[in-house]
Amino acid sequence: MIEESALPEPSKRSAAREGSAPRTLLSIAIAIGLAVLVAVALTYCVGQGGSSGAGAKNEPGMGSGFGSGGRLPPITVGVSMATVGAIPIRLDALGTVTPIATVNVNSRVSGMLVSVNFKEGQMVREGQLLARIDPRPFEVAVDQAEAQLQHDQALLDDAKLDLTRYRLLKSQDSIAGQQVDTQNALVKQEQATVSADQASLANARLNLSFTRITSPVAGRVGLRQIDRGNQIAANASTPIVVVTQIDPMSVVFSIPEDDITAVMNSSNGGSGLPVDALDRTGGVMLARGRLATLDNVIDTTTGTVKAKALFANRAGALFPDQFVNVSLLVKTLENQVVVPTTAVRHGPQGDFVWVLQPDHTVKVRPVTLGPGAPESVSIISGLRVGETVITDGGDRLRDGAKIVLPGQRPTFGGPPGGHHHRHGGGADGE
Repeated sequence: MIEESALPEPSKRSAAREGSAPRTLLSIAIAIGLAVLVAVALTYCVGQGGSSGAGAKNEPGMGSGFGSGGRLPPITVGVSMATVGAIPIRLDALGTVTPIATVNVNSRVSGMLVSVNFKEGQMVREGQLLARIDPRPFEVAVDQAEAQLQHDQALLDDAKLDLTRYRLLKSQDSIAGQQVDTQNALVKQEQATVSADQASLANARLNLSFTRITSPVAGRVGLRQIDRGNQIAANASTPIVVVTQIDPMSVVFSIPEDDITAVMNSSNGGSGLPVDALDRTGGVMLARGRLATLDNVIDTTTGTVKAKALFANRAGALFPDQFVNVSLLVKTLENQVVVPTTAVRHGPQGDFVWVLQPDHTVKVRPVTLGPGAPESVSIISGLRVGETVITDGGDRLRDGAKIVLPGQRPTFGGPPGGHHHRHGGGADGE
């Protein structure tokens, strides 16, 4: 066998070329295969783009149908007409239900609690009996005061009789004038004693009346704090029960200091403005009332001022210390151009709406917004009453895009030379 090193130089080159030829052919085959795969993939993407991808672009002027021009189908949208309406200007805040009166019912005299005349949670009237203290010691005190008064009244009557006799004797020069003066002073002394006795008797009767513990306000009683049979002290720290006035009920909330002027410029300084109280979620109306007043100072830590509103609460929908959402109606703007809030869109150039054209295309229209409500907003400029705006489906629109109104059947353009069908009768039919 001849060694490779022994071959001449031309023979070595020929052998190298023969060894590299298969590798070159393999590389060419791989490249051709990759090219075929890329071509198939591109063909698939183009096919998909002609059906769905082009629809995403929705270029202006398209929308007449998939016909000879490859146009996109019309887009079904929701519409609404710009109307003249009223826009309420409201201030929303979080408020706390605060009873007008919350009273701790205590005994004003010391003694044994002999009866409790209410049920926990009961509605009571003003002056209704709630509990009783043992009245017997106080009845005895009244009897003693009455007896002392009678005793001193008798002494006063006797002193007055003596004074009358002394004055008669003095007129007859039978006694000295000093004796008359002394008797006159004694009568005045007895009169003062009788007055003191009368006051003592009145105090004893007042203490006796305090053994009947009544409700100072009309409202709802809470849980009983002291049971019957306990010895209680006058004005103890623990009340027998707490009575909370339920109807009417007040709600305290805060408004920003920037809105104080708008409220105060209303009639009666804002007093009487309508206020709605809603539950924590803001979805359920609990009560409707009126603004009572604003506080006289601004809280510098929050930049707000407290306000109080009064509500009729016969059904008990407002519960003490409950958190509620408050909506204060400051004023109502009349004769405003109003559209649904969903019709207004926001872009880099500002706010705009899609306006429906007679040929069932849409055109973008910049607008200037005014005050709004949760479901509608006023348009200061850029839109006229009676124009139709797009409320649903606006995210898929472009300027000049063709649309289909709700309830209409979208139709597509026919083949070249064929007749083009109108959408639901066309623009002239609208």
